[in-house]
Parts: sequence; C-alpha cells; structure tokens
Amino acid sequence: MDHDQSATPLPPHVLVFPLPIQGHVNSMLKLAELLCLGNLHVTMLVSEDNHARLLRHTHIHSHLARYPGFCFRTIPDGLPEDHPRAGGPLREIFSSIKSITGPLFRDMMIDTNCLGTETRRPVTCIIADGILGFAGDFAIERGIPLIYFRTASACSFWAFFCLPQLIEADEIPLKGNGMDLLVKSIPGMEGFLRRRDLPSSCRVDEVNDSHLQLFKVQTRRTTRAQAVIKNTFDELEGPILSQVRAHCPNLFSIGPLHAHLKARLAVETNSSPNSSSSFWEEDRSCLTWLDSQPSKSVIYVSFGSITVVTRDQLLEFWHGLVNSGQRFLWVMRPDSIAGKDEESQIPIELVEGMKERGYMVGWAPQEEVLAHPSVGGFLTHSGWNSTLESVASGVPMICWPYIADQTINSRFVSEVWKLGLDMKDTCDRVLIEKMVRDLMDVRKDEFQQQANQMAKLAKEAVSEGGSSYSNLDRLIEYIKSMIE
Repeated sequence: MDHDQSATPLPPHVLVFPLPIQGHVNSMLKLAELLCLGNLHVTMLVSEDNHARLLRHTHIHSHLARYPGFCFRTIPDGLPEDHPRAGGPLREIFSSIKSITGPLFRDMMIDTNCLGTETRRPVTCIIADGILGFAGDFAIERGIPLIYFRTASACSFWAFFCLPQLIEADEIPLKGNGMDLLVKSIPGMEGFLRRRDLPSSCRVDEVNDSHLQLFKVQTRRTTRAQAVIKNTFDELEGPILSQVRAHCPNLFSIGPLHAHLKARLAVETNSSPNSSSSFWEEDRSCLTWLDSQPSKSVIYVSFGSITVVTRDQLLEFWHGLVNSGQRFLWVMRPDSIAGKDEESQIPIELVEGMKERGYMVGWAPQEEVLAHPSVGGFLTHSGWNSTLESVASGVPMICWPYIADQTINSRFVSEVWKLGLDMKDTCDRVLIEKMVRDLMDVRKDEFQQQANQMAKLAKEAVSEGGSSYSNLDRLIEYIKSMIE
C-alpha cells in the first residue's frame, strides 16, 4: 500500500554502518541513538558476530526499544566463527569485509529497495564508517547522500590524510631508524610529532604495504562524502580540525559521544541509563571494590578490546604495578594473553600478589569505573573511545599504545594536552613503576588540574549551546533537509 500523502510524512531514514570492531560499533551506536533522539529513523547494520555478542552480554535491545525508529540489520563479516577478531589476525577483517561483506551489502540494499518498508522510506542517507569504501561506492552510484563517520581522533585522521606527503618526503616507510626524528610533513604537528608517533600502519618496510595503502586511499576518498562526522570536540582538537576542514568543509565534530548521549538523555527522559554496548560480559563487582577505596587512589588498567599482550609483558606490568605501591584495578580480557593453553593462563603468583592492593576482572563497565571517585589514573592503550572517556571523566593517563591511531593519540595526550605520560615502545617494570608513581603521587596535582580543566571543556561542549551540541543539531537539520 502507498503511504498516505495526507498523513504525516515519514522522517528521514539513516543507515549507520560501522566496521565490525568493538570501538567502532561503540561510538556509532551512540550516534545512532542520538539521531533517534532527533526523531530520525535509523537502521544500524552490524556483523552477525557483533550482534550475537551484543545480545549475549548486554540489554541493548530493551535499551533501544524506547526508540520506535531504531532497528538492527545483520550481515556476515566473512570470517570463520572461531576467528579471534583480536590481536594480529584482526587485519584479516579488512580483506574479508571487502571481498565478502561488500557484495552482500550491495545485494541486500538492492533486494530491499534500499531498506524501504511500509513504515520507513528508503534510506535518505548512508552514514558509513570511513574505512568501508564499498558502502561509499554504492551510495555514490545510487545517488544516495553519503556521510562518512571517522571513529578515530582528528589527529590520526589528519596524519593518514597526509600520507602522500609523508611518502614523498621519505618520512615513511619507517625502517626502524630515526624513530625519534620529528615529522615535518603534517601541517600543525611539526613541533612535537616524532616518527614513532605516526599511526602504526606507517611501521612498514614497503610503501606498497596493503594496510598502509588501504588507509591512504580510503582517507583521501573521505572528501567525496557530502559530510564528515568526528567523535571529538573543538576545544580538544580545534587546530587539527581546522586543518581537516580545509579539505572536508562540511565537518561535524559532535563528541565525546558517550557524554553527549548522557547529557541529551538526562534532558529528554530525566534519566541517563548506563547502556552497555560491550562484546564481553561486564564484571560489576569491581565497582563494589572501588567503593571501599580512598578517593583518587586507584589506577585503572585496561588495554581495550583488541590488544593482546605476551606473558613477559604481562609480568612486567604486574611487577611495575605491585612495586609502585599504588592500588590498581586491572582488566584482563579472557583472550588477551598471547600463546596457547597453559602459557596464556594468568600466572598464579600474579593473582596471589594482587590480593593486597589489586583487583582483577575479565571486563569492566569502563565509563562507570572512570567516573568513580576512587579512580585517579588510567593505564590505557590509548584507543580513541577510552581516551575520550578518560578526558570526559577528568582522569589523567599513562599511555601504552598497541596499534592504529593509538600511537598518535598517546603523543597528543602527553605533549599537546598534557593529560599524562606516554610509554610507547617500552614495557619495562622499572619504567612502569616510575610512571605510575609520577601520575598517582609525584605529579598528581599537575596532571589532575589539567584533566579537570579538559573535563570541564568536554562537559560544556555537549551541553546546550556548546560546540558539539550545536553541531549535532546542525547535523540533524542537515539530514532532515535532504527530504524537503
């Protein structure tokens, strides 16, 4: 049946399509929810594996039931069921998505008349993860407005955008020598960015490395979208955002998304439920443990959803943490230790040695942990979601980056925003002990003051009249204007 023209016209319908990795799904789910609050229809396309894990470990469906305009659709990620989807093998996701998910996406969109139903118009626009080139190709070919969401920091996006200049100037590939030389080919970063701070994809021997080329090509193609969304805020990354805007003028910085969503929900519904979008079961017992610790006395340790550490690295962290004399809450994902079977078990002495001042869980409700008054520091892998959550909670950081944008985020944390210390490319118990003491004790006031200031700016950005708040309103109006 035709939609009755005299009835209220159907709202715009947005397809949100993230890369199937925890950090990307996390931030794009928050965006989807914010768009629903703006009275848009949203279809969120996630991989079957991601959807199954969300169903297993969260109340996501009951949480999202409040939005009649929201629905999930699933699509295979092309990897076998038992694939770890973490550590080194994570790279395989890019090729399987291109060869398997890409064609399936195309067929699905055509078969469903681009997801139109009796109660939903066909998609008004596609908000695709910036790394999913095939989704952009489809949108352009069909004349559907395309918006790219780049889930990483603006500083890492800008570094990737400048890859052609870096290659031309022979600053990459990084061959392991001159790692401390300053990088001169990224406008706005000349004074402080070293070669070792470049995104980890630059650590290759060949300019033709497939991973490096993927990021180079897809990042330069961002300019073909009608608009770009960034999970950041002007007060944090303003100078870099203005560099990006010269190439992508229609740029919407609307972060930190987790804080933005909380702020809007508090106004809309007088409540701000903590909705988890975790791929692991959260152990909430750590919050009870934190309740019994003194204010700002605990350092929270978590390396995110895809980092894998060796047994030796694990022991260096453990000795460093125990020797620092500080209290610590440590997240140790079940799949986060490299090696097989007994090798990858958590050593018994580690568990024993923690009883005095430490607490260990398999996964934690991170936003709540960082907002807890007992937490005074965060030993992090510098993933962008974790960095923003730390910034919004006013918690200083020690950065131990693992892959991708984390190597550049950590440099900005220590050198530009002065929110903590960068420990990249080392894993040594003596240094870990020293940095933990510096952060939690020796230089505590200096870091805490800076962190409090930045948290205040983050809060203002997502409050009514703030930069991110106004940018989100503009984004929603922009999407609504597509159907007028």
